[in-house]
Amino acid sequence: MGRALGILGCCLALALLPLPAAPRGPALRPRRQLRPGGRSADTACKNRPLDLVFIVDSSRSVRPEEFEKVKIFLSEMIDTLDVGERTTRVAVMNYASTVKVEFPLRTYFDKASLKEAVSRIEPLSAGTMTGLAIQTAMEEVFTEEMGTRPATFNIPKVVIVVTDGRPQDQVQDVAASARTAGIEIYAVGVDRADMQSLRMMASEPLDEHVFYVETYGVIEKLTSRFRETFCAVNVCALGTHGCQQVCVSNGASHLCDCYEGYTLNPDKTTCSAVDMCAPGRHECDQICVSNNRSYVCDCYEGYTLNPDKKTCSAMDMCAPGRHDCAQVCLSNDGSYSCGCYEGYTLNPDKKTCSAADVCALGRHDCEQVCVRGEQLYSCDCHQGYSLNPDRRTCSRAITSSLVTTEESCKCEAIAALQDSVTSGLEALSRKLEEVSEKLQAYQDRQQIV
Repeated sequence: MGRALGILGCCLALALLPLPAAPRGPALRPRRQLRPGGRSADTACKNRPLDLVFIVDSSRSVRPEEFEKVKIFLSEMIDTLDVGERTTRVAVMNYASTVKVEFPLRTYFDKASLKEAVSRIEPLSAGTMTGLAIQTAMEEVFTEEMGTRPATFNIPKVVIVVTDGRPQDQVQDVAASARTAGIEIYAVGVDRADMQSLRMMASEPLDEHVFYVETYGVIEKLTSRFRETFCAVNVCALGTHGCQQVCVSNGASHLCDCYEGYTLNPDKTTCSAVDMCAPGRHECDQICVSNNRSYVCDCYEGYTLNPDKKTCSAMDMCAPGRHDCAQVCLSNDGSYSCGCYEGYTLNPDKKTCSAADVCALGRHDCEQVCVRGEQLYSCDCHQGYSLNPDRRTCSRAITSSLVTTEESCKCEAIAALQDSVTSGLEALSRKLEEVSEKLQAYQDRQQIV
C-alpha cells in the first residue's frame, strides 16, 4: 500500500499493547456508537479506491454474541470507507470448516445496502479453514467476473482476516501465493488467536499488517486505525489530479501515467495509443497484429499458433484438404511441393501430372525390346532369342525350324536300321523256337526205347 500505510504501524504499536485482563463480552464498550439509522459519528473520508475483502472466522470458538461484535466492526469499517462503484468496493466472506462468499465485490455500491447485508450474516460454526478461505478469495472473489477492477486500473486488492483460533490447514503457502498475486493481507487476531499463524499469512512489514486485541469487545478499536491507514488524503484519491488515465501518488504530489498500450504525452497529463507491435514491445514468435491498445500473435502460412498464443509450429501441409497436388504431396518445413507416380511427369503448373513415355531411352532397363503398358512397361526379345528369368535380359534360342536337311536324313537312316535289326531278331527268335521243339521230340523218343 506504499508509504501512506506506514502510519498504521506506529499507531498500533502504542494503541494495541496487551491490555489488562478483562471479562469477555460486552463489559468493554466500543469506542464509538452508531447513530440511529446506522450512520457513524465520524465523517467518512475520501479514501483511496480499494477492492476490499473481509474474511471473518465464525467457527465454534466464536460465541454468537462475539460474532455480533464482528458484524458491528464490519459495519463501522464500512462507514469509514468511501464506498462506490468507482471508489471502494467491499466483499465479505464467512468461513469455518467450509467457506461462504456472503457477497462479492460487484454486488453493493452503497453503505446502506452493504450494512444491511452484513446484518444478515449467520455464523457457520465448526472448524477453522483459514487457508481454504484465502484460496477461495483468490479464485472466486478477486476476479473481474466477481467485480475486481482490471490490473490496469491499479486498484489495490486488500484482504482483512479476522480470526480467534489456529488454522486447521496449510495457510502459509496459500497466503504466500495470494501475496505473490498482488493481494495485501491484514491479519487481525482476537483472544486465542495463534500469533505465529497471523504472521505467516500477513503481508510485510508485519508490524503494519498484524493486529491483536484481547477480546471481541474491543475489536472496534481497530476501526479508527484502519481509517487512518485507508483514508490518507492525496490528490489521486480526491480526483483533482487532472490525469487522463492513471494518477500515481508521490508523497504530497502526484505523477500521471497511462494504461498499457498508451504513452504519456509531453503535457504529462494526457495519453496517446502506442504501436504494441513495434519491435521489442511484443512476444510474438512470427507475426504481431495490433488489436485495440493490445496485440495478438499470428503465424506465417504453413505454421499454426501454439497454445501459449505466442509461438508457432510447422503444420503438415500435406494433410488431406490442405494441398492441391494431383498425385503426390511432399512436405517441406511448413510448405510443400507436388510430385507424380512412376510413369508420370509433373506438368508446368507444378500440380498436375501427365503419363510419361516409359520406353523412352534411359527410362527402362530392357536389354532388347521395351513394350509400353498403361503406366508401366515390360521387356521382350528379338526373333531367335528368349527372355531370361530376370525378365530383362535375353538368350539365343534353338527351335525345330532350324534343323538342316542333312540332319533329317541321318535321322531316317537310323530309323531304317532300327527296323532291320528288329526284324532280324524276330526271325532268329522263331528259328530258336523250332530247334527247341525238335530237341524236345528227340528226347521223348529216347525215353520210350
